[in-house]
Amino acid sequence: MTDQTTVPAPAQRLALARVAPEFHRNLIALDRLARAGLGDPVIAHLVDLRASQINGCAFCLDIHSQDARENGEAEHRLHTLSAWRETPFFTPRERAALALTEAITLVATTHVPDEVFDEAAKHFSETELAHLIGVITTINALNRVGVSTRMSPTAR
Repeated sequence: MTDQTTVPAPAQRLALARVAPEFHRNLIALDRLARAGLGDPVIAHLVDLRASQINGCAFCLDIHSQDARENGEAEHRLHTLSAWRETPFFTPRERAALALTEAITLVATTHVPDEVFDEAAKHFSETELAHLIGVITTINALNRVGVSTRMSPTAR
């Protein structure tokens, strides 16, 4: 039997949506615009989760894993996402999106290698690729808001 005791979440530093509502609304609107242009909610959920794993955003991981489940994502894919390269569970298109997500999320280190970008370009039209970059960019921005302000999954 496991101990079911939980610890309190760290205190939130700043409620961005409350103190900067126009900025927050526009950030969310930008994210929605990128998702609509991509037109692939499965890819968008995978991108959200993988970037949030890398960035350590508990708030985003909680929200996006629940959203993915509600949209039919399989549990085994969610559980193995951090090791996607070692599993047979992801399509070539999803793998290209995940590789691009990692490269853009870690841009200071990776500088988005040509081979990663070129592989994504094989699986996405130019318009889709532009919107995929938009989804990756907005989740990274949202992760940075969540981590820096200490948003907690309990805050929803």
